[in-house]
Amino acid sequence: MTKRQPIYPAGRHALYDEHGYSPAIPAGAFLFVSGQVGSREDGTPHPDFEQQVRLAFENLKAVLAAAGATLDDIVDVTTFHTDPKTQFDTVLAVKQDYFPEKPYPTWTAIGVTWLSGFDFEIKVIARLPQAA
Repeated sequence: MTKRQPIYPAGRHALYDEHGYSPAIPAGAFLFVSGQVGSREDGTPHPDFEQQVRLAFENLKAVLAAAGATLDDIVDVTTFHTDPKTQFDTVLAVKQDYFPEKPYPTWTAIGVTWLSGFDFEIKVIARLPQAA
């Protein structure tokens, strides 16, 4: 079995080591990206929910870029929300800025009770451009 080769973005934050996970792992033609949150440089959540969502997307873009991929390479999205009923309109508005036109990736939204101090998390599966 080949050893996992993690992908780390520039400006890697402490959460990866603190919680013991890799930001992304390529496997064949795909990149499996761990849940990205709206963490500031020190690893703490941004206090403003919209900014937390935007930072999560920016952190996601940084991980994808480190693997040579972009948002256009995403095929599957899963998002986690601590209060979907009150947060979903904000998430949809931010999502529109990052995925402005069809075709959209598949998307599953899940309500959760805990995200280690965060209120939003996004994880994706993307195809690796160099594998295409």
